[in-house]
Amino acid sequence: MEHGVQWIGPAILVVFCLAYALVFAEEKIHLQKSKPVMVAASIIWVLVAIGFRAEGRAEELGELLRHVLLDYTELFLFLLSAMSFVNTLVERGVFDELRARLMKMRLSSRGIYWVIGALAFVLSPIADNLTTALVMGTVAGAALGGNRKAVVGASVSVVVAANAGGAFSPFGDITTLMIWQKGMVQFGEFFVLFFPALINWLVPAAIIALTIPKEFAHTESMHVCVKRGGYVVAGMFLATIATTVTLDHVLHIPPFLGMMMGLGALGMYSYYLRTTEAKQLPQGYDDPALSIQHDEEWQSKRAFHFFNILEKVEWDTLLFFYGIILCVGGLGAVGYLGTLSTFLYSGHGATVANITIGALSAMVDNIPLTFAVLTMNPVMDHGQWLLLTLTAGVGGSLLSIGSAAGVALMGLGKGNYTFTAHLKWTWAILLGYAASIALHLVMNAHYFTS
Repeated sequence: MEHGVQWIGPAILVVFCLAYALVFAEEKIHLQKSKPVMVAASIIWVLVAIGFRAEGRAEELGELLRHVLLDYTELFLFLLSAMSFVNTLVERGVFDELRARLMKMRLSSRGIYWVIGALAFVLSPIADNLTTALVMGTVAGAALGGNRKAVVGASVSVVVAANAGGAFSPFGDITTLMIWQKGMVQFGEFFVLFFPALINWLVPAAIIALTIPKEFAHTESMHVCVKRGGYVVAGMFLATIATTVTLDHVLHIPPFLGMMMGLGALGMYSYYLRTTEAKQLPQGYDDPALSIQHDEEWQSKRAFHFFNILEKVEWDTLLFFYGIILCVGGLGAVGYLGTLSTFLYSGHGATVANITIGALSAMVDNIPLTFAVLTMNPVMDHGQWLLLTLTAGVGGSLLSIGSAAGVALMGLGKGNYTFTAHLKWTWAILLGYAASIALHLVMNAHYFTS
């Protein structure tokens, strides 16, 4: 920046830090995280525009901003589709059926602990880690509710497993999705991280398991019936993922297009569900405009509506991504990301830098960190991009506030699973973090060219 506008860079940094401070305090002040970052994004780009204009570069601003917005738009459309499918599966009772079947299994507390953790690891590559944590966390609380230590241990294991499982799949975490959409790692290459991700969970899980009693867990059986079309929607979701991957691999079509085609197909199928269900309901249950008491009974009996599912999408999360991506883009526009790239990747080397970013993601959301690296685009070989994928995905497990899975379980834990309770196991999780990195460096050494 020229001398007359040197204040703009520091001002942008202050705006970003203030906004992120409000995000960090969301649990205390109950201000949704999307609101401060959306305001900050606009202020930052106004400041960038002032600086560019003073330097005679005003014509560059529109192209630069549109490029950043394109990154967000592709991510938004992909997530809109994925979240809609997951919400439909929740509404149809598919996850409740899974929970009920687990509750019927006559297992010891330790057996339930291992089954819950394993399912979290397997489910999170397809569903997001938030949904996985909520489903498995609910099962843990119901099945182990009489033993607080066991509930806490199972909750920690679920958080680590959900984050680790998402690290080896493009669909498992926002960070892996961003890296895939940018073309830094191809779809099939993510799966070389399977064993490092597995070790990341198994090491702390094995240690925690020593504190889980072996006695039989007394659980109440529950009967759940999957609503009409639930399994069809699950099949459609898997077909959508397969189509998206095929289109990307064969025709190099951006992943969002395949996902949106699947969302359209879900909308068409929802029309069939709504029209057939409406015929079997009392008059008025198919018309949300009528003045009917919207209690749980009404909600459970009403016909399926596609746009009701869209209403349940995590709009706060999607708008948070908008704000964060534009904020980070603004930091890059004024040169801060270039300076950070030189400091981290040139000054300390890519391995140290990627491990550090993973550890930082326990305190700072991994999404802006990953997007910042993608924007900086440091010169790294394939092995290092895979290392970043791994560390950014699993590093958030070090603290309960480091991932959506941990934050969700703190709200669900009823005072059992807390920040302090998770912190007591951070040393074990750190061992798993180190083991996963070491295994990647050894197993995938052929991906490193230098």
